[in-house]
Amino acid sequence: MGPLQGTRIIEISGLGPGPFAAMVLGDMGADVIRIERPGGGTFPTGPADLVNRGKRCICVDLKKPAGVDVVMRLVEGADGFVEGFRPGVTERLGIGPDACLERNPRLVYGRMTGWGQEGPLAQEAGHDINYVSLTGALHAIGRKGEKPAIPLNLVGDFGGGGLLMAFGIVCALLETKGSGQGQVVDAAMVDGVSLLLTSIYGAHQAGWWSEERGTNMLDSGAHFYEVYETADGKWVSIGSIEPQFYASLVERLGLAGADLPEQMDQSQWPALKERLSEIFKTKTRDQWCAVFENSDACFAPVLAMSEAHEHPHNAARAAFPVNDGVRQPRPAPRFSRTTADLGAGPAKLGEHSDEVLGEAGFSSDEIASFRDTGVI
Repeated sequence: MGPLQGTRIIEISGLGPGPFAAMVLGDMGADVIRIERPGGGTFPTGPADLVNRGKRCICVDLKKPAGVDVVMRLVEGADGFVEGFRPGVTERLGIGPDACLERNPRLVYGRMTGWGQEGPLAQEAGHDINYVSLTGALHAIGRKGEKPAIPLNLVGDFGGGGLLMAFGIVCALLETKGSGQGQVVDAAMVDGVSLLLTSIYGAHQAGWWSEERGTNMLDSGAHFYEVYETADGKWVSIGSIEPQFYASLVERLGLAGADLPEQMDQSQWPALKERLSEIFKTKTRDQWCAVFENSDACFAPVLAMSEAHEHPHNAARAAFPVNDGVRQPRPAPRFSRTTADLGAGPAKLGEHSDEVLGEAGFSSDEIASFRDTGVI
């Protein structure tokens, strides 16, 4: 039912951002065929292997010429292709962009890397933490006087990487409808993370963003944009930036009428933060939720993943449905007509080999021969 229904994506299985990009496309209705190596990848598959939800899976040995032929046959009927190897690897395997576009000139060929297809670092290994380091993002995240804080691998792998890869593929697919020609999408995490930083780069050059961590409005410098510990050792978050929202915060904290410094007087932020810290430790997290209910103070409890699905707002929006016995985030964004769906749970290795190859025109004898010779 999703908006990408009727679109077929070939995914050469990998780690992190590539599978996530293909998952997002699959969530939106694309038929994603995940090509795994025999025996699987680095991590075991199972019901909780959520980035592989909704995909069909075949196992193909790309080191065998017949395995390459299988993939190229699938490319003929595909709209998009996702791979996450270092530059040049798919070319050496015989499934590089030139070969694939020769076989299917309308193909959108997505390449997911950390450093990009060229540049001094293109052939070096790296992970999310390295890519966010090179862009300025990691340096900017953290508290005053402390080392940079690692933002999980959300910024590089999934935000600047996988999500922008999916966006790039959809953009190229739209262009193909008019031109009839495919193209290569070079999705580098260093590019994507840099793009995510656009407004912060602008603020820095405009003179109101300091490179000293933990001193700016959005990086824990401000008392009104912060997390505070509560009496029961839990946490709440405050984002009361606008004056009217700050006024609501002051009122709900019982400080209305108090002689407070101006909200944007940065010299007073540390003292005000200490004052708010003392106040928030006087009640439990749930008590503060009651205090701030129906307010515009921009307040929220800091929930653990095991708690998030229980919050009334998330429950009302069915934000974390259970699929095949596993609770997981639902597809986003939401559509009024072409509803996105979780689809089936993660497939077993090679679960759809016969089905997919049969659809590609291989005979049952050919498929049996592939299995006998270890091609699939």
